Amino acid sequence: MENLTDELRSAHLFAQLSQDQIERIARKARRISVAEGKALFAQGDPADRFFFVISGQLKLFRLSPEGNEKVIEIITPGHTFAEALMFLERPRYPVGCVALLPAEVIAVDSRDFNQMLRGSAETCLLLLGELSARLRGLVREIDELSLQSATCRIAGYLLKRAPADADEFQLEIPKGVIASRLSVKPETFSRIVRQLTEHKIIEVHGSMVRIRDRAALRREADVCGAPPEPGPGPCPPLHS
Repeated sequence: MENLTDELRSAHLFAQLSQDQIERIARKARRISVAEGKALFAQGDPADRFFFVISGQLKLFRLSPEGNEKVIEIITPGHTFAEALMFLERPRYPVGCVALLPAEVIAVDSRDFNQMLRGSAETCLLLLGELSARLRGLVREIDELSLQSATCRIAGYLLKRAPADADEFQLEIPKGVIASRLSVKPETFSRIVRQLTEHKIIEVHGSMVRIRDRAALRREADVCGAPPEPGPGPCPPLHS
């Protein structure tokens, strides 16, 4: 159990808990391995646990009645998810969860954690702070999806993924998943990437991306957001 408590301690949500609290969580927690392409849970399943990602990558998604998939979030190591559901009377997961890469998670007993919160005001405030930060992120994302063009979102996504000290990087998520995450149709995603390539802003070879003109890519990302940084001359508009 010692290794489990150390791993739990590395989560921001648990970092300030006492040793007794961490050990209590660990006693009812369990480690789960999820193979690539396999589900951790399905949309509508009873939500009796929340999760801390140790390794790998998972996607949270919703299915429409017609079977269309919308990727809600990509979860990476060091993050927790589904903890807000513990406050519902009969919680069910509103999304499905599938591993994009082989993943390992720690599943935390939601009911026991909820009971522990009732005895610790400090822990309640810590969790509220975590959930408030996540809510602000969701509000910002809604603004981006409703106010920004598809080109802005794609350019911004590539900039966020690009290392500060290198122009070449690998997309670790399938392009179809990225398109769904950005609320862009796959054909629109491909068209915009092709336009950025034709304007010599990026190059794409399979999953490898090379930024040829970072200033131009930043201007495309900034059109719907903050004013662009000064740069050498205008960039042809690509908005869609």
